[in-house]
Amino acid sequence: MLLALTTLTLALAVVWHQPCMGSDWGDTSVRYGRMCYSDIPYLYTGRGFAEHLWPYLPGSRYPAMEYPPVIAYAAWAASLITGMVTGASVGSRSVVPVGDLWGRPGMAAEINQYFVVTVLLIAAATLATTWLLARVDRDRPWDALAFAVSPALLATVYVNWDLLALVCVAGALWAWSRERALLTGVLIGLGTATKLYPLFLLGGVVVIALRRRDWRTIGLAGLGAGAAWLVANLPAMVSSLDRWKVFWTFNSDRPADLGSIWLLLSRAGHPASAHTINLVSWVFFGLVCVGVLVLGLRARSTPRLAQLGFLVVAGFLLVNKVYSPQYVLWLLPLAVMARPRWRDLLIWQAGELAYFGAVWMYLGGWLVGADGNSVPSYWLAILLRLAGEIYLVARVALDVWHGEDGRESAPAPAQASVIAG
Repeated sequence: MLLALTTLTLALAVVWHQPCMGSDWGDTSVRYGRMCYSDIPYLYTGRGFAEHLWPYLPGSRYPAMEYPPVIAYAAWAASLITGMVTGASVGSRSVVPVGDLWGRPGMAAEINQYFVVTVLLIAAATLATTWLLARVDRDRPWDALAFAVSPALLATVYVNWDLLALVCVAGALWAWSRERALLTGVLIGLGTATKLYPLFLLGGVVVIALRRRDWRTIGLAGLGAGAAWLVANLPAMVSSLDRWKVFWTFNSDRPADLGSIWLLLSRAGHPASAHTINLVSWVFFGLVCVGVLVLGLRARSTPRLAQLGFLVVAGFLLVNKVYSPQYVLWLLPLAVMARPRWRDLLIWQAGELAYFGAVWMYLGGWLVGADGNSVPSYWLAILLRLAGEIYLVARVALDVWHGEDGRESAPAPAQASVIAG
């Protein structure tokens, strides 16, 4: 049933993106006005996948992928599958200027096909995520329902390749629930090679192991994470170390960007350089990690990995220099496992969806004043998102402090029979 509901959510998300597919992704008023934007089609011609080029090819005329390697591998593999499906000849494209590839005859249909192939890959990862979340606690498979039918999942699942990292996070939670420390580390390492944030789950592993004085678990998880990350990164590093480094340099040099508290401060007349933002963000994040460590060690009972992981990742996102609409997915599986209470999850996601709508209106130019600055409604959407995250962080932190599970109990058998009757 959970997998069926997840499939329904995924199918509705495809319908959501239909206006953009129907307009060949080129109409700004559609992709922002109908909120169906996705990064996937634009990188097909913009990163060499229309020529089926290995993303870490030295000397390539295309910009390097600004994502960690596993996403680049997946995007490249999807382009190969697209080539087999469409049978398009790509040999002549090497002499066409990169900027002209988008308008080539038949390219619009090919881009749509690439999007569909990628959607199927993301859908498989999403179903696997639901399957794993439902097995984190054998007695509570229904906790995964809040993920399967999440409004945030529906809105953002196909914006980018983030679900490839989510399945690793869900796998790590599942492996940890089975007391398999090495596998937990391996999945965290693979997730980190997909998106950086799964690395932060290691902090939760350390806190729980310290409470148990279980040094072996820390060693196994760390070894597994490091080895898996290295193996996943090696093909890219060996191919072109310079292109592999782009992810790190791109994020280090990036200024205040969409959805962040830093953009809000900049628009309010308090701009900061990329260096200052990096420094302050990492100091704040370090304090969050110390706070989670103290909270976890002094809690009345041992917290769950999902609770600690949620707090650390949320702390990172609160001060990150950019908040893309799909970043809500980073928190989603952790949130539904940390505190699967519908009221709290919906309050949090209401803020996320308000931001989701506002950011497309902002990018479309409908929330920008004559002076070029965003109007107060966009600022308000950022504040609502931050408030929703802080609310859920507070609820989870209180659960940890008081040693509470944060999960609603199932109906007793007698009650269940009455309800069924």
